[in-house]
Amino acid sequence: MNKTDELASTHLGKKSEGSNNYNPSLLVAIPRYENRKQYNINENNLPFEGFDVWHAYEFSALTENGLPVTRVLKLRYDCTSKFLIESKSLKLYLNSYNMTRFGSNISECIEICKEKIEKDLSEKLQTRVTANFMENNTERVEIFKNFNNIMNFVDEKTLNVEKFKEAPELLSTENFQNAKNYYLMFDSLRSNCRVTHQPDFGDLFLYYKSKKHILEDSLVKYLSSFRSEFHFHEECCEMIYKRLYDLLEAGDELFVCALYTRRGGIDICPARWSKNCVVEDVFKLADIKEFARGSLKQ
Repeated sequence: MNKTDELASTHLGKKSEGSNNYNPSLLVAIPRYENRKQYNINENNLPFEGFDVWHAYEFSALTENGLPVTRVLKLRYDCTSKFLIESKSLKLYLNSYNMTRFGSNISECIEICKEKIEKDLSEKLQTRVTANFMENNTERVEIFKNFNNIMNFVDEKTLNVEKFKEAPELLSTENFQNAKNYYLMFDSLRSNCRVTHQPDFGDLFLYYKSKKHILEDSLVKYLSSFRSEFHFHEECCEMIYKRLYDLLEAGDELFVCALYTRRGGIDICPARWSKNCVVEDVFKLADIKEFARGSLKQ
């Protein structure tokens, strides 16, 4: 067992009682470098920018007089951080707030929780983590309106998918004289937790600008090949980015984002883009202020 799996196994795959009182010691940080080095991603010269956004839909605490306060919690930190947070440890940590009393009223409770969460996670991950609470979890910032379902460009009758372990050799391209913009969405991304092997489902959003055209049927086959992979969400996003980055030409624009569905009350939404990619131009219909705050969902 490597160091990453050893750390991830602190809580994953085990019966955990958690804590009825606020307990930051439950948090477990996972180093990013072990998975990155498999794909020749240089920690000191990352080929992308980006962030990880987490949504915890079941955060709750108490005021000093015992009044329950429940909100959706949004967390954001940069992909340049040396560590990512292990999801079950985060859930146990957030659950430790459930029966703990903070503040004389709801506003004070929320502010105290925000300060503690930002401090604890920033110290654990050795990077700046921002936390915000949302009162309404039914709204969604529609920043992917101009992305098209990749299956609209594929003849599924002739498509034969046979490989279900990550297979970059499936990717193929054709060349054009001029660079073109591509906005694609794949709604059947599936990978698996590297420790518990439980399935994780999500939507993959891809933008690139290049003289190279990545054939859509080859993209479907490649993205489908993650179906039997065992990695964290952030790792899958970076793997896909790096494979496409290596396939395209120097100077091409590239953006990859995976919006995974929630599991255990938490979803993870990693986004990575090339340093020459102007994100505001990618999302012409986006609420840019929300995106700049790291908001992929609201």
